[in-house]
Amino acid sequence: MTEEFELVAPEAVDSPGDEWEEIDVADTEADRIARRRDREFNEFRKRIKDTERFKLEESVFDEATYAAIYKLVQDGYIDAFGGPISTGKEANVYTAKAGDQTVAVKVYRINASDFKDMRGYLDGDPRFEGIGQDKRKVVMAWVRKEFANLKRAKQAGVRVPNPIAVERNVLVMEYIATDGDRAKRLNEVHIENPETAYEVVREYMRRLYDAGLVHGDLSEYNIVFQEGQLVVIDLGQAVTKHHPNAGDFLERDCENVAAFFARQGMEITGEQLYDYITDDERTASDEDAADDP
Repeated sequence: MTEEFELVAPEAVDSPGDEWEEIDVADTEADRIARRRDREFNEFRKRIKDTERFKLEESVFDEATYAAIYKLVQDGYIDAFGGPISTGKEANVYTAKAGDQTVAVKVYRINASDFKDMRGYLDGDPRFEGIGQDKRKVVMAWVRKEFANLKRAKQAGVRVPNPIAVERNVLVMEYIATDGDRAKRLNEVHIENPETAYEVVREYMRRLYDAGLVHGDLSEYNIVFQEGQLVVIDLGQAVTKHHPNAGDFLERDCENVAAFFARQGMEITGEQLYDYITDDERTASDEDAADDP
């Protein structure tokens, strides 16, 4: 594995971590399409459902999910589906064609998603106050949360999959691949220079925190390598610093990351990483340096 890891340049972020817009979880156009069930939609649904390589599962695809995909096709975000990239208890991820590009389409299960786990990350997030107990709204909130987290992380200069579109329980984003296959996770590659890799991961964790976000499930399984860059993935559970459990989530992230790099021969602890990320004096000095002509 290459010894160089290129950092992306941070974009401007206004008042990171302090101002948040409430995320709408009301019915979308996909829900309205599913209710209407017009002839064109029914033909599209049958065509998709009968595609052998798509191998649809009833737990993933309800009527409104078909409608969400239909709406994304109508809006030009998807042209044709490829095969599955991964399957999980909460979502399946597929490749799809969008013009001459390949994108990733993440479809969350409405019926099979782990409702209780999702609530633990949504409760206390200022973007989802008063969301209630409706399972459909919780899953829709989760998908919009992942989309919003990816946008904010990208603005903060963290290399993440570029979020493209979201419709109901379907998220379209950049497909992170190497030579046509999914990019390999850190636990799947040999790292020749763990010190450099650690510095990049540490910097991305700091940038996330300065932008008001904590990943909440960061480890070698949620960082992949692509074309000289480390890419942070799976930001659905990421919370704001205002979440009541943000400190605990950050401590867990730091312990996971430090443990991985300790296994690569580095002398680093989760406590040291946590102190670096949350160092107010370091943040203030960085801001002062940015203000100097």
